[in-house]
Amino acid sequence: MTKITTVGLSLVASLAMMSGVQAKPNAVMAATSKVQAKAFHWKNATVYFLLTDRFNNADHRNDLSYGRKADAAPLRGYMGGDLKGITAKIKEGYFEKLGVDVLWMTPPVEQIHAGTDEGTGKSYGFHGYWARDFTRVDANLGTDKDFKEMVETAHQHGMRVLLDVVMNHTGPVTETDPVWPADWVRTSPQCDYKNADGAIKCTLVKNLPDFLTESDQAVALPPMLVAKWKKEGRYEQEVKELDQFFAKTGYPRAPRFYLMKWHADWIKKYGVDGFRVDTVKHVEAKVWKELKQVASAAYEEWKAAHPKRKLSNEAFFMTAEAYNYDIQDGLQFRMDGGTRVNYYANGFDSMINFGLKFAAHQEYEAIFSRYDQILHGELKDYSVLNYISSHDDDKPFDPARKRNFEAANKLLLAPGAAQIYYGDETARSLVQPQAQGDAVLRSMMNWDDLKRNSPLPDQAGVNYQDVLRHWQKLGQFRQAHLAVGMGRHQQLQASPYVFERSLHEGTQQDYVIVALDLPKAPQHVIPAGQFKEGQRVHDAYSGTESVVKDGKLVFSTGFPVLLLSAK
Repeated sequence: MTKITTVGLSLVASLAMMSGVQAKPNAVMAATSKVQAKAFHWKNATVYFLLTDRFNNADHRNDLSYGRKADAAPLRGYMGGDLKGITAKIKEGYFEKLGVDVLWMTPPVEQIHAGTDEGTGKSYGFHGYWARDFTRVDANLGTDKDFKEMVETAHQHGMRVLLDVVMNHTGPVTETDPVWPADWVRTSPQCDYKNADGAIKCTLVKNLPDFLTESDQAVALPPMLVAKWKKEGRYEQEVKELDQFFAKTGYPRAPRFYLMKWHADWIKKYGVDGFRVDTVKHVEAKVWKELKQVASAAYEEWKAAHPKRKLSNEAFFMTAEAYNYDIQDGLQFRMDGGTRVNYYANGFDSMINFGLKFAAHQEYEAIFSRYDQILHGELKDYSVLNYISSHDDDKPFDPARKRNFEAANKLLLAPGAAQIYYGDETARSLVQPQAQGDAVLRSMMNWDDLKRNSPLPDQAGVNYQDVLRHWQKLGQFRQAHLAVGMGRHQQLQASPYVFERSLHEGTQQDYVIVALDLPKAPQHVIPAGQFKEGQRVHDAYSGTESVVKDGKLVFSTGFPVLLLSAK
């Protein structure tokens, strides 16, 4: 801990000292945006995950819709963030400066209207996982037009969009939100996790109806949706589209296929580029393979209809949230009761890696070399999405945000794709004493801290802007270099720590060297790796250059980090 703190303070002092060389890093940022459109690969993606309601409030008129009230327990009600708020930050360049190339926000679908108490105080569906109608944007977040503008704006800035998909459950039942029919959902038993069925054919918690995704029985539309759509004047159109979907696919009118059609519509209407799928282990594996087929067909249809708006010809992407999957599991997820499930063989290109938050307590090389071994071995055809904190993980790395620079280094430089949870990059605290349960992870984005640029609590000399600047520099470098996330890793020097990443796959050729935790010294001399004698090498962190001489590189930057690539 002491070492990391010293590095952080050294970095802050260096940033202040080097304030006169900002032009070059900005030039690097501009170049990165142009390179990214050509260089993107899902294996090297930097995904920014945010709770829409907690990110940025650009329209106060929609803060409380459907008769919702400001009567929730701490951090369990709507706080005003909306789709316009995301769009505003895209246009502002916030994500580009961070090197983000994929946006993932919580499900935008209409949530249950009332609040309910699960044992931690009255809660509303601000998080997006309590669906009432999968075909409409929740009014608290905005309108269908707002969602369309957000996706189009993201695409214009070279960023893909992941839709968060929930096919496991509806929202809780309340006095104004009726339960779906018995041929659609089960309301008991509650999951006991003793075997696979104990995690699938059951409700996650009390009063969270579970879709009968195993059923092939044809079902009629829920009366609640029929009445709702008729009131909104779109019943005939929705039924017409359903009839066309079932006629075209030949699928039975079973619950899971309705859900697939409704989620695929977000692709056909708006051009979302992939799905992040929720509660994967709580649904039969074959269902996800079926979803991938439906989604892929919708994506190809959208690309054909919008040839000038598509970012590339890449296939539709899906990443899985199978709770507690660790990269160490490789292809075989450890299901409850000892069963092993290969979700990669059932439609997924990637799995969210729950393991990094624990591995991050190890030294750099222990993490990086092990991840490299797995990703270029058993998982060579796939990838993982690493993270250090998330919206429902009660064991995040560094919840008090005392190790911000180390966290950035380990997340953004680890082999694999990276998921930044909103506020990781701004030291938004995950310790909220006034809240209970997962609400402590979901405070409002700390824009005011950035604006004031005040010192972090108990971290003299470290300001919020210092933390963000470090994340931005690493994020831009990662975005510009596919080798960071998908190249082969090799340690060049143990102390100070220096490593290389090399990528040689067809037309994808890239090579970088990174040095971390460099001591405070007038000069840093490091091995040149595969850079050739006399070659000019650029440091993206400081904007300075060096020339290889006698197999060495010498930099005088004042920073404890070097991010090197060929000039």
